[in-house]
Amino acid sequence: MKRKHFFAIFLCFLMVFAFTACEASAGNISETDSTSQKAEAVSDIAEKGTTQQVEDKDKKQQANTSVNDDTEEPSGGSNILVVYFSRTGEQYGVGVIDKGNTAIVADMIIETTGADSFEILPQDDYYPYTYDELTEVAKKEQNENARPAYAGDIPDLSQYETIFIGAPVWWGDWPMICYTFFENNADSLAGKTLIPFSTHAGSGLSGFDSKLSSALPNSTVGEGLAISGSDAQNDQDSVRVTVNDWLSGLGF
Repeated sequence: MKRKHFFAIFLCFLMVFAFTACEASAGNISETDSTSQKAEAVSDIAEKGTTQQVEDKDKKQQANTSVNDDTEEPSGGSNILVVYFSRTGEQYGVGVIDKGNTAIVADMIIETTGADSFEILPQDDYYPYTYDELTEVAKKEQNENARPAYAGDIPDLSQYETIFIGAPVWWGDWPMICYTFFENNADSLAGKTLIPFSTHAGSGLSGFDSKLSSALPNSTVGEGLAISGSDAQNDQDSVRVTVNDWLSGLGF
């Protein structure tokens, strides 16, 4: 009897052990499958992420290319250029000024036409501040037929059809530094329409148009404009009307 009882207990123990072993095995398979599924999921996400990154990068490159294509413009925003030489300091009839007479007129032309601009600035600005001394230097330059150097690089003149050129009248002529500009750029100015303007203390245009034609015979010189320096400083509303009427007559 004891032997039967012991055998029954032993069978029960075997059944429990077998059941536990099966459960453990099933549990390991489930965990392995779960890990494998997670690994595949992570791999899939990573692959999709990489693909998405590539797609996003391609889209950004396409967008950038599109933006660059849309915003790329030729250099220069106008086919009109205003070139001018102007002086501050003590000036005849207007006293000491902080903006040159010619610069004032140039700005009016630019405002109306939307032109680009280039100011002729001396490379070595030895011009005196006081009027009497300035006239002496200007006369000396004229007597010596000097060609003072100017500073900076001029814009690409090939993009302009019309070029306004202005300066104060010095001893009945263009300042010598303007002739430096004419001669240095004669080839680039050939075939252009050049329109002179002057500021003066009573001498008017002083033959700026004919002198410009002589200096640049391969260019077409249009009708010029002369503005009193006193008016440029003290009666700008009237000067603006005069400038706009002149530009309108020229077709601007």
